Amino acid sequence: MHASPSSDPGPTGALPAWRLAAALGLWLAGWGALLLGGGRLDLANQALILLACGALAAVWLPVGLSIALGGLGTLLFNWRFVPPQGTFRVDGGQNLGLLLGMLLIHAEVALLLGAQRREAARARRHAREAEALRRWSERLREGDEEPLSLLPELGDQLHQACGAAVSVMAWPPGPRAPGAEPAGGDWAVAGEAGDDETRAALRHTLAEARPMGPGTGYHEGLGFWVLPLRGTRQAWGAAALRGEAVQAEAQALRLHLQALCDLWGAARQRAQAAADEQAARGREQAQGLRNALLAAVSHDHRTPLATILAAASSLETQGERMAPAQRQRLARTIVEETEQLGRLTDNTLQLARLEAPGLQLRLDWESPEEVVGAALHRLRRRWPEARVSGRTEPDLPLLHCDALLLAQLLDNLLDNALRHSPPEAPVEVLARRQEGRIVLAVRDRGPGVPAAWRDKVFEPFQRGPDGVVPAGHRSGAGLGLAVCRAIARAHGGEMRVRPRAHGGSAFECWLPVQPQPAGPEPMATNEAGGPA
Repeated sequence: MHASPSSDPGPTGALPAWRLAAALGLWLAGWGALLLGGGRLDLANQALILLACGALAAVWLPVGLSIALGGLGTLLFNWRFVPPQGTFRVDGGQNLGLLLGMLLIHAEVALLLGAQRREAARARRHAREAEALRRWSERLREGDEEPLSLLPELGDQLHQACGAAVSVMAWPPGPRAPGAEPAGGDWAVAGEAGDDETRAALRHTLAEARPMGPGTGYHEGLGFWVLPLRGTRQAWGAAALRGEAVQAEAQALRLHLQALCDLWGAARQRAQAAADEQAARGREQAQGLRNALLAAVSHDHRTPLATILAAASSLETQGERMAPAQRQRLARTIVEETEQLGRLTDNTLQLARLEAPGLQLRLDWESPEEVVGAALHRLRRRWPEARVSGRTEPDLPLLHCDALLLAQLLDNLLDNALRHSPPEAPVEVLARRQEGRIVLAVRDRGPGVPAAWRDKVFEPFQRGPDGVVPAGHRSGAGLGLAVCRAIARAHGGEMRVRPRAHGGSAFECWLPVQPQPAGPEPMATNEAGGPA
């Protein structure tokens, strides 16, 4: 995609052989026609034959050579056909006008064809440059790579466009500080290593965000171009180009090279803006989560603590005067509120851990039957009277999971189901395979979740609409389902809630099925049937 200005062909030595041969063949054909049959034509028609051949030959010849051949042909025509023949003298003004007209027509045709070739070459160059800019823009816009990784490709684009030696220097990852240098001078570089003068010019251009060198109006005596990689109001890098194409007259080429550089600079600025936006969003989410956690600690922890304090104070001051049943009821209240406080604290800490970047899970192969069985065992120890049953499909594949997190997920779902269901309503936990995934579900016969809340219930600190908690049950802190969704997403899955046909809800955790581990190879046996 060489983009340097195309000019008319130069000396004959630079012409392709076929073009020179075709042009000379036309001239020879014209002279052959004149010598063989020109005696039957008048002088004007003979001149027309020579002009026609010269015009056709000018299509393939450079301007200078075409005018020279036209002038030589006119002199030979004067020698051979214009009276007095055999001399270069011209008798009569009419013949002189004919010869001058031939010279002018030869020159005009050559000049017009040369101008047309230059315009065609310029149009082709513009088309190539536009196509190069389009492809480069699409590469920067649609590629998944960070713009800094495409810096060597930018150097290749600039080199192919002008054939010059290219040195590129750009700001490293991170926001661009105006007038500052990166820590430790750790620039991102590509292309050829420049000398001290080149590196100084690159730094100056990066700071000033304006081109330098011949034809730029800024440090024109530099001897090479330095072009900024511009974004909005600042440069993200600079490119130095040394070569024959770097000259004050090649303004069109410099503008094309600057456009290539500016496309990269705009892409770099977009990438940095997206990174800044993501970082700001992360800080906002972290701040929002921190504020919400503090609100939960200050509000939701206070209720069980107050209950525990009141029950413990009653036992301390009036325990001797209480009946055994009263003391047992207060002790049971302390145990239940302490368990509630422990679950609330676990969920709060777990949500903060799961929302933190760089989370590492302790993954192992676990049986879905064991995960469901362990959840039921823990629940029955805590609530022996709860009407909870479990069911698993046979031959389920193993789960590659963090067993402690999945146990907490089922524990939260069961706690949520029992809290929002009447005491006599059954709750079921099951594991099945559906649509190529493992589904862990907890189903209840509670009031259900309104359609408008089926996405919101998994957000932190959303306790649901009024009326979903039966009388005598206390609403939770709104963290349990949020933790469930965070655990599911950490395993590459998702949480869903759907209404049941005869009332209630089914909370489902959809987990991917990973390639199963290879089983142990069968042990070799001897002839007696024992191990070999």
